[in-house]
Amino acid sequence: MPSPKYPSTVWDVAAALQNRYRDFNHYNLKNPLDELLFIICSTKTGEASYRSTFRSLKETFPTHYQIAEAPAEYIARPIVSGGLSNQKAKSIRELLDIIVEKFGEPTLKPLRKMGDEEAEAFLLSLPGVGKKVARCVLMYSLGRQVFPVDTHCWRIARRLGWVRPTQKDKHCAPRDMDRLQSKIPPELRYSLHVNMISLGREICTPTAPRCDECPVSTWCPKINAH
Repeated sequence: MPSPKYPSTVWDVAAALQNRYRDFNHYNLKNPLDELLFIICSTKTGEASYRSTFRSLKETFPTHYQIAEAPAEYIARPIVSGGLSNQKAKSIRELLDIIVEKFGEPTLKPLRKMGDEEAEAFLLSLPGVGKKVARCVLMYSLGRQVFPVDTHCWRIARRLGWVRPTQKDKHCAPRDMDRLQSKIPPELRYSLHVNMISLGREICTPTAPRCDECPVSTWCPKINAH
């Protein structure tokens, strides 16, 4: 139900987007370590490419133990088609070392026993992991009621008037991620996240958004929608 804590339109927008996109999960994974590796493979890479890249990584290293024992240069080979392979391989190599040191094996299953804040803090301690990535792992793989803010969610929330950027360049700072998450009711966070991604890819694009086709245009003031 509407609350002064949340934008008055959030329930209507969530319902309209769910009706349109049906909570499509964007191929994210239930195993938290696989999800983390999947997201790293997706960095600055198109959807078709990063799905293929992750599949190649898993075919080369079928188990987490195998990839945990591989040198960075070996990890880079199967993910080269996704771009930034050396950088991604270095991050994978370093974070696996930390995970094995912490848990005794290449797994993130112990996060299931942690609270949200403790689990997020551990993920943020890993190289190359920011709040968006940490919260994707928490939400998709651990079922936590968090709200990862990617570029689509940020753009759409701004156009809806739910949040204003605190940085001059309008980019989403970590504090902005916390502010936006606090404006989304916990029970709507998963649905809104996945459906805002779908909307951002199809209709509410960075330039020339197709507002006349948008399922949430009724509630959108179209702030900075050019």
